[in-house]
Amino acid sequence: MNFKLFRRIPVDPETRKKRRKFTGLAAVAGLLSGLAFPPVPGFPLIFFAIAPLLYILDSDEKLISKLRYTYLYGFIFSLISLYWVSAVTELKDSFLLIGGGLLQFINPVFFLIPAALFHFARKKFGSLPALMLMPFFWFSYEYFYMETEANFPWLALANSVTYFKPFIQIADLIGGPGITVLIVYINAFVYLAFKNYTISRKNAVAYAAAPVLLILIPVIYGLSIDQTELTKGEKLRVGLIQPNLDPYDKWGGAELSSIVDEYMELSKKSAEKGAELLIYPETALPVYLLNGSYPAALDSFYSIARNNNVYLLTGMPDLRLHEPGEVVKGSRPVPNSKLRYSVYNSVLLFAPRDREIQRYGKIKLVPFGERVPYVEKLPFLSTFFSWSVGISSWNEGTDTTNFRLAPFRQFKDTVSISGIVCFESVFPVFMAEFALKGAQMFAVVTNDSWYGNTSGPYQHKEISVLRAIENRKYVVRAANGGISCIIDPYGNTLASSKMFERTEITGDVVLNREVTFYAGTARYLPAFSMTLSVFMVLLTFMIWLRSKLKI
Repeated sequence: MNFKLFRRIPVDPETRKKRRKFTGLAAVAGLLSGLAFPPVPGFPLIFFAIAPLLYILDSDEKLISKLRYTYLYGFIFSLISLYWVSAVTELKDSFLLIGGGLLQFINPVFFLIPAALFHFARKKFGSLPALMLMPFFWFSYEYFYMETEANFPWLALANSVTYFKPFIQIADLIGGPGITVLIVYINAFVYLAFKNYTISRKNAVAYAAAPVLLILIPVIYGLSIDQTELTKGEKLRVGLIQPNLDPYDKWGGAELSSIVDEYMELSKKSAEKGAELLIYPETALPVYLLNGSYPAALDSFYSIARNNNVYLLTGMPDLRLHEPGEVVKGSRPVPNSKLRYSVYNSVLLFAPRDREIQRYGKIKLVPFGERVPYVEKLPFLSTFFSWSVGISSWNEGTDTTNFRLAPFRQFKDTVSISGIVCFESVFPVFMAEFALKGAQMFAVVTNDSWYGNTSGPYQHKEISVLRAIENRKYVVRAANGGISCIIDPYGNTLASSKMFERTEITGDVVLNREVTFYAGTARYLPAFSMTLSVFMVLLTFMIWLRSKLKI
């Protein structure tokens, strides 16, 4: 008997040719999508980068084949845009290398969601209706990804066009999610123009006009905006402190007093320039400052606020104890005690006149970097992932609370600011919640130095441009080693540091209490897109069930 475990199935030349063609198209689509992202100024590519993928999905290939090509697209897209996420250029921590490597393979899986939904819609309604639904299917994947524990929605299409300032001004109406929908529509019409070129020139011209209009209308809206309106009003002078500490050395046992001295020196320079709010980066000190073990460092932070008559907002690890019976998700038992504890990647606010400290615990944690996804349900995962520096098992914060600066100096009213920790600035709907709760500006504390001078820190900074426009509020970023900056409500960077520069940036921020149309309706598009997608899944399931039951 001639038996082979893996028998090669004969493929005719035409099929082989088509496979090579589709593989090439998927690779080209992934390449163009990746090159559209900062810091490369290739954003025009995103307006036709997805069209080759739509060509594949609109074919008569089987679903499994379409999913293979889509995964290839997503993998190449992710590899080009997110090569930095495993800190491969630093090669200092195996946990980051493994976690970042896993993300490279997990990211493309989520692209299969819109591909499958499109396939089902095309099968039921036809090609054109499916293409018109595809933008909402695509955003439903982005939003679904944002809401999972493995969330890393860095590749939201809107993040590719932050250099195209006139186009993205419409984000105050539709947000980054709406811009993603626009981008997919533009690609759909580019594909339709190509598809109809040899069939009907008249239709092809009409379809070609659609993407031009979809770009032109937002640009006209953006150019019509008065960019001086939100630069007038009550101002708060902020000082962004960038100490440029090597994060691996800091967490590896650097002397605490020398780190505190760095902050005190830079803070004094900024205070002499009139700073009223000093902002330190994420995890400014590698210790639980408030647990009672570091009184000298804690007194130094109090004295910085008191002696300079400033508020001090700082990223800081925070340990909280819970009384017996107090239920806190993910809390752990204190050895030989009935107490439990939680640890948070937090932001603390020190006041100039009292010793009350306001706290916020980071809610959106980096998967495999700050927390292993689903570790509560699958505890054994924690044995495989342990970061050799920093802390890789933070608890999730519980509420989107703003910090309140009591009236001081020239301020007669309380000032409300949000303290966003690093990765959280990637989530548009999440940040809109702070605006709805009265935030007058956003302060992002971050530490992107883990990834070296790669695309990551530049992409992260540009994402804040979208958040500023969506909410029409100033966004300031205090980064350990860069990029610290002040971004105005129109996405303009007014001041910025360089990577790996020890410096401080002092400048004015105009406070704004108004809520944009987008911030007030941020959950509408996700609700609509998810409903549409769930309906498509249920409809497909019902059709399948009827065929099986022969109803």
